[in-house]
Amino acid sequence: MSNLQNNRLNAAALSQADLSTAKNAFQQLNSLLQLIGLTVQERKNLPKINTTNAAFVEECLLVAHNNPNLLPDYLKVEEMQQDFTLYRQLDELLLLCSQLQEKLRDTQMLAGSEAYLQALATYHFLAAAAKAGIPGTDTLYEQLRVRFARHGKKSHPDNTDDQ
Repeated sequence: MSNLQNNRLNAAALSQADLSTAKNAFQQLNSLLQLIGLTVQERKNLPKINTTNAAFVEECLLVAHNNPNLLPDYLKVEEMQQDFTLYRQLDELLLLCSQLQEKLRDTQMLAGSEAYLQALATYHFLAAAAKAGIPGTDTLYEQLRVRFARHGKKSHPDNTDDQ
């Protein structure tokens, strides 16, 4: 079992007000950026841009800006430029978002791990107390022991495969 005294996460649970503020910030960001959702089929069928395609778009924009007389009026170079600029800006925001998401997941993982380690310690202490015959601990131990029962067999309480 890991060292129970190695508590890396000392942050208190979020207050309801802080949780609400964080949710509102996400909603404001969603509204500010005018984000759009796609269906699974749309995601599958849309032509995708990658590094090579981005260079192609840049080259086409350069050609289109310098040769407007060669293109039909219905081709809106300004809209292509706006879309590509937004693509680049969102690329920058996606990096920040990915970093934030990684930290959110890491913090959640650590909080869960530390809580689970403390719960395992509680279980082990109750098991020892029940084995020692301390009154009132048998029922508590049996209640918690159900978590580790597998088809009638007792599994090891440190086994995290059955989470």
